Amino acid sequence: MKKVYCLLLIALFGVALPATGAAKVYIDISSPFATRLPIAIPNFKNTGTRPDSDTISTKMAAVISQDLDMSGFFRVLDASAISQDPAASGLTASTVKWDAWTMIGTEALVTGGFSVSGSNLVVEIRLFDAVQRQLIVGKRYSGKVSDSRLIAHKFSNEVFKILSGEESIFETKIAFVKNMGGSSDIYIMDFDGAHPEIITAYNSITLCPAWSRDGQKIAFTSYKDENPDLYIKDISTGKTERISHKKGINITPSWSPDGKKIALTLSLNNGNSEIYLLDISSRELERLTDDWATDVSPSWSPDGREIAFVSSRSGNPQIYIMEVQSKKVRRITFEGSYNTSPDWSPRGNKIVYAGQQGSTFNIFTISTDGTQFQQLTHNQGRNENPSWSPDGRFIAFSSSRTGKKEIYIMRADGAGQKKITSGGGEKTSPAWSPSLNKQGN
Repeated sequence: MKKVYCLLLIALFGVALPATGAAKVYIDISSPFATRLPIAIPNFKNTGTRPDSDTISTKMAAVISQDLDMSGFFRVLDASAISQDPAASGLTASTVKWDAWTMIGTEALVTGGFSVSGSNLVVEIRLFDAVQRQLIVGKRYSGKVSDSRLIAHKFSNEVFKILSGEESIFETKIAFVKNMGGSSDIYIMDFDGAHPEIITAYNSITLCPAWSRDGQKIAFTSYKDENPDLYIKDISTGKTERISHKKGINITPSWSPDGKKIALTLSLNNGNSEIYLLDISSRELERLTDDWATDVSPSWSPDGREIAFVSSRSGNPQIYIMEVQSKKVRRITFEGSYNTSPDWSPRGNKIVYAGQQGSTFNIFTISTDGTQFQQLTHNQGRNENPSWSPDGRFIAFSSSRTGKKEIYIMRADGAGQKKITSGGGEKTSPAWSPSLNKQGN
């Protein structure tokens, strides 16, 4: 399991190359009228003597292109023709043939060169203002050949941050459940679906992954000891600890923003499901809901003052919000007869959830005051288990639109829906990690 996060802990470094361009924000991501910035990302150049047997040239350029395109703020230009012309595709400001790039409408340009020695990789990547013909930022990275994809994601983050002034999701992870032949386990993958790694292998039913706020641990439910108990796994050490094994269910964990408590669903009251708070250190429980109805699936607000949850107290499952201190509850969903799986946006203003329409489910968002109801998926299979990205600009969810359940991501307005998993098994319950690049990894 240590392999899953070793890429975030390796001695990989980015050394800044001299920049001549003055810092400025090129993209106003808060503007509803922002246009996509035309950017060209030609294949990287092999500046070493070893042949490119790992196809680093095309793969790194493709990863950066896919990252920036998915963001919704860049229009990636076709750079294939210019990439094939050695005279036109220089790496530095003095060697780039600017007229060739401006002719196709390039406003930003990324160039990359790399060399390989044994299993070691050195990469230099630069971002230029193609209009001013100036270097904006350059980075030199050292790592292993196997780290080429991570290096590309890191530079994608540099591009996004320096052009928009905001952090990106390009170094984040998504946990999910994969069901194979009657058993299920939890996996972690890159935000774009690459590098899936199993973190549980119990030959049992394992469900409900939830990230700690520092991105170092995952809480989950497993039947590996027969009862559906709650566990915490430390991703870096691989250590697993059972933290709740009450009789009945111990499911749907949600970490508090301060990381000290977990809201979860227990069935202590004659088998009735209720929401409780579990103090991780003391193991003390505090009951939050006390109702004849089924109450499940808590999700914390970013400020830790409220919890969204699902309750059938109105007759059918709907989304409610509770003030943690006062226990005061208000209902926010009234559209649809079956609404479930709420996830509170990191920005604090919206909740995403799955709602039934006819015989299927779709993904919706709603403001925390019950207004601004919006449907994001339409007539494409069964769509469930939504989870916000840490910047609040994307949503991961599961969908059966291809005939079996896979994980998809989309922008917060429902645009850019993209399947990111493949292969055998059914994949459900995505949980997006915190913004790992904010932690200095």
